[in-house]
Amino acid sequence: MFLLFKLPAAYFCGVRTTALDDTSCKVSVKHRWINQNPFNSMFWAVQGMAAELTTGALVMSKIKASGQNISMLVANNNASFTKKATGRITFACDQGAKVDEAIKNAIATGEGQTVVLNSKGINKEGVQVSDFNFEWTLKVKS
Repeated sequence: MFLLFKLPAAYFCGVRTTALDDTSCKVSVKHRWINQNPFNSMFWAVQGMAAELTTGALVMSKIKASGQNISMLVANNNASFTKKATGRITFACDQGAKVDEAIKNAIATGEGQTVVLNSKGINKEGVQVSDFNFEWTLKVKS
């Protein structure tokens, strides 16, 4: 329901969270007519939504667990694409410890922190199709 109301474009393109725990987040999306590009593969922006969700959901869950009022914003991102994205693509970020450290430093210093999180898109054959980096800024709200 979160996707439908907060990220409707991701919901309608088929982006779905499949796992979220203390250390990682996995998101899956299947190449379909609604999310394709003219080259019969998944549009790069759909891959970006799925990749960003792996990192963003991890940051959001860590902020909630901290009990602090912390703002989060993507300050920068980059991506590379190495193969056509067709079929089901799974994105994963397993850098929960980096988020913990950034939140701890934000709370201790009162200063904004940045953390760069990576999410790779892997097809059903286990081949990487894309690689995304998102630079998140975190700041305790006063």
